[in-house]
Amino acid sequence: MKRITILVPEGQNNLSSIVGSYKILKRANSFWKEKQGRELYHIQLAGTSDEVDFHEGLFTVRPHVHISAISKTNLIIIPSLNHAYQQAVEKNDALIQWISEQYRGGSEIASICTGAFLLASSGLISGKTCSTHWAFAESLKTMFPDVDVQTDKLITDENGIYTNGGAYSFLHLIIYLVEKYFDRQTAIFCSKVFQIDIDRESQSPFIIFAGQKSHDDQVVKQAQHFIENNLQNKISMVELASRFAVGRRNFDRRFIKATGNTPIEYVQRVKIEAAKKSFETNSKNVKEVMYETGYSDMKAFREVFRKVTGISPLEYRQKYNKEAFH
Repeated sequence: MKRITILVPEGQNNLSSIVGSYKILKRANSFWKEKQGRELYHIQLAGTSDEVDFHEGLFTVRPHVHISAISKTNLIIIPSLNHAYQQAVEKNDALIQWISEQYRGGSEIASICTGAFLLASSGLISGKTCSTHWAFAESLKTMFPDVDVQTDKLITDENGIYTNGGAYSFLHLIIYLVEKYFDRQTAIFCSKVFQIDIDRESQSPFIIFAGQKSHDDQVVKQAQHFIENNLQNKISMVELASRFAVGRRNFDRRFIKATGNTPIEYVQRVKIEAAKKSFETNSKNVKEVMYETGYSDMKAFREVFRKVTGISPLEYRQKYNKEAFH
């Protein structure tokens, strides 16, 4: 029988992505058995110790099997490491090596949220795309600069490696994997049973943009500060570069190196973050918010807002400020 293995790493405290993955995949297996008369996969939890404590010993997980007992598995699921991802990477050398060996032997790998740090430590996603929770994307980029971190993607799928944005959005990845490993009908069934939207691909509406300040370029930091304090104005990139006595091309190059965004992209993201907060906290209409964030063209505002968040300004306002519509 084919096998799906859900890992239980050492030194981490996120239980939900282990339990949630296990429950949904077991239900998919049961549904398949009802249709076909047999289960399609042997689904197991595997680790390197007999039991792992979670949430200061409040819960304990006892893996079915030690990883050394598994010679071949079709799919490996790496759960979220929550905020303790660096500690988990340090404590899981054997697991990381096993993941690498299994992939080279034909297994596919799926990582959930900060499980991407464990996956990246294996070297398997060097030069490949990867998603993680938006709050940890900068840390992942810093630790693994050769990984193409896709901050807005809810799911990436490349060369038999799947990654996921994070938190409870892992449910969408598991439904995605159910469709891949079972079929569309089983995925739709599970999405209905567990009440999970099917075919959701972006975490953009959930991203809180705090500005990329973890760099040492003081000129770029001053430019960022200027942008953030002049939201209501239309900012010319030529004037911005000259304000700090830097040539435009050199300014762009330094800005991209420091923040990962062009100056124009940074201006857009800062303005749209301000617009999002305005929609969330007051009853201003779309036009009012457009003007207060320095836009004068509704079409341009809508296009930039949708590019950054994945939805329109009105949809965002309706979704996150119910009181404005009462």
